[in-house]
Amino acid sequence: MSADPGLTIRRMLELGRVNRSSFYRYDPEGKPTPDRDMGLRDAIQRIALEWPCYGWPRITAELRHRGWTVNPKRVYRLMREDNLLCARKRKFLVTTDSNHNRTVYPNLARELVLTGVNQLWIANLTYIRLLEEFAFLAAILDAFSRRVIGWALDRSLDDELTLTARRMALARRGPSPGLVHHSDRGSHYASRDYVELLTAHQIRISMARKGNPWDNAACEYLSCSRWSLHSDWYTNS
Repeated sequence: MSADPGLTIRRMLELGRVNRSSFYRYDPEGKPTPDRDMGLRDAIQRIALEWPCYGWPRITAELRHRGWTVNPKRVYRLMREDNLLCARKRKFLVTTDSNHNRTVYPNLARELVLTGVNQLWIANLTYIRLLEEFAFLAAILDAFSRRVIGWALDRSLDDELTLTARRMALARRGPSPGLVHHSDRGSHYASRDYVELLTAHQIRISMARKGNPWDNAACEYLSCSRWSLHSDWYTNS
């Protein structure tokens, strides 16, 4: 503009990569004003360096503890502008190990038309997230009555967890030969001890197809709700 090269305002904005509103707000006689949030930004960054896992709510609380009177929305805005927001890392545990060399059985549950209890049992594993650790839950569900008939809870995920749930179900129901036991293809349900326990009671083994969660959907649904263990679920029936 000072050199007056004969360019239009539009062309100068394009060359300077400045939008039109900024051009009209420009005051050539004005002086740069200091950032009124500079002190707060400095305090936020010091806390973020001291506590890298802190998000904006905890940093807001720490600022107030240090004497700042500040709005949480303002802290969130400044942390977002300075790229200080934490990406929350949620822990996820895999409970199904399908990569094993144990025997996998065909899906028998798809062909069943249920008319009563003790015709089809479905089994599944899930985890419950506690304050400082995870607990693992194995459960056996009667597909007709949708009642939990066997369950086991433990801190470790090993074969004994599923075996304990299976023994409880057998003790409570005492099923007749021909019952179908359906599960996913996980190594816990394909273990030698588990298969021998089923065959000893003349129970037919059924497993979901690979990569098809719908084959065990009835039990997976309860896993999604983290198996709220109401007492009426595991009473005798």
